[in-house]
Amino acid sequence: MKTCIVRLVFALCLAYPAQAAPQPVASTGAGREPSSSPPVPQLAFDSVPDFLKLPDGMNFGEVSGVAVNSRGHVFVFTRSNSANGPAYGAAAAQLLEFGPQGEFVREIGKGLYGWAFAHTVRVDRQDNVWAVDKGSDMVIKFDANGRVREVYGRRKESSDDEAHPWEHPNPPLPHVDGLFRQPTDVAWDSNGNTYITDGYVNSRVAKFDRNGDWVKSWGEKGSGPGQFNLPHAIAIDRSNQIYVGDRSNRRIQVFDTNGTFVRQFTIDVPVPPGTKPVNGNTPTGDRAAAAIGQPNSICITPGPNQVLFVGESTFPGRLFKVSLEGKVLGVIGRSGRQLRQFSGVHALACPSEHEVYAAETANWRVQKLLIK
Repeated sequence: MKTCIVRLVFALCLAYPAQAAPQPVASTGAGREPSSSPPVPQLAFDSVPDFLKLPDGMNFGEVSGVAVNSRGHVFVFTRSNSANGPAYGAAAAQLLEFGPQGEFVREIGKGLYGWAFAHTVRVDRQDNVWAVDKGSDMVIKFDANGRVREVYGRRKESSDDEAHPWEHPNPPLPHVDGLFRQPTDVAWDSNGNTYITDGYVNSRVAKFDRNGDWVKSWGEKGSGPGQFNLPHAIAIDRSNQIYVGDRSNRRIQVFDTNGTFVRQFTIDVPVPPGTKPVNGNTPTGDRAAAAIGQPNSICITPGPNQVLFVGESTFPGRLFKVSLEGKVLGVIGRSGRQLRQFSGVHALACPSEHEVYAAETANWRVQKLLIK
């Protein structure tokens, strides 16, 4: 009998071999990899306290944009200046300039017709300052003296019955060359062509040549390659590859200057236990998974060895240092209200790999970060 039992057990072992224990995985910018990959490091950094000095009695509202020019001057696009308007639909945009030590220099475009709801500010290679206003559907180019030189798009006339918020019908509205519906960001290639993410309604990238003439657009609402679900940020590397932060699709897509899809990658770094958002309930399950790595903001460092910095949306609220190939090189900070913590990093400026400016909507501030 014992011999029969032994033979039976041996036969069962041959029929059902032992399964290997599940291996832990480490998340990277290109997806999940085996546990042999090193964990993503937390990068050491400092935040300079009270770097930007506003005049007495003046405060930021939600800070949606930050940029730095070749002289180290910092430009801040903030959702302020709305105290005299209604709670809904008031003009909420001021463009402010600060010197290299954070000293206040001036307000640019005070009372400008194109101001409605600040979204992004960028500086091109000639130190022109470009402001993207989501509310007026306009992108406005200022020269270094603060004079308007070019305008892209057109706001609705307040005297018309069409002057009301954009709707989001399904199927989406047809695109119109040269006009925007809630644009989000702007960037330039080495030939001076301009690329504008036309994000909240049109879900596309628009291209203009160096003279400001319309060239083309690409993209539509969707989740496939070359489609977008809120293209919220854009940056271009020294090889003229275009990186688009496709926020609600939780990915960064890369294109050539003709709009041909090249590749995409996703930032997939797990949320530390106990992380809470600054505002709202802590998401769980699918909602939490959909928030991880959402590219709310992007910047690319200058120089021959470029890297990306990417700001997560409001939750989990971190920053990431990422290679151009999509590998996460480090994590910066966590959600919170204190210095060295973040909420709603809506825009980034990175004049070097060790100096990053983070504009926060939920915390109403800009932090100057020194990456060690």
